[in-house]
Amino acid sequence: MKIFLTILGLINGGYMFIDGTYLIFQGKYIGSIKPGPWADLFYKLKIDVFKLGPFFVTFGILWLIWVYTLWTNQSITFIFGIVISLFTLWYIPFGTFVSSTIFAILLISKNKLGL
Repeated sequence: MKIFLTILGLINGGYMFIDGTYLIFQGKYIGSIKPGPWADLFYKLKIDVFKLGPFFVTFGILWLIWVYTLWTNQSITFIFGIVISLFTLWYIPFGTFVSSTIFAILLISKNKLGL
């Protein structure tokens, strides 16, 4: 289970970090010109999604830190995982899937994981 959570955390965090870094330096996201469905949430709030590079980098780093806390058995791993999962639910569709999966696994397998 820990390996599965690690893979999900690395994919989510790694992609957000790389995409945010790419946005900062290239002015666009990796892939298509138009950002994914998550961007509609920000457009409704009148937020320019092409200025969110540091936001993505920060979330990516937070996910990578969470993976580190998972493997080093830190006392904050469970709460940190729950919080970062909740705060990444907006990243529709893939981030929502990964975050909700990690959230559910943490709640269901807290004791098995030793958290």
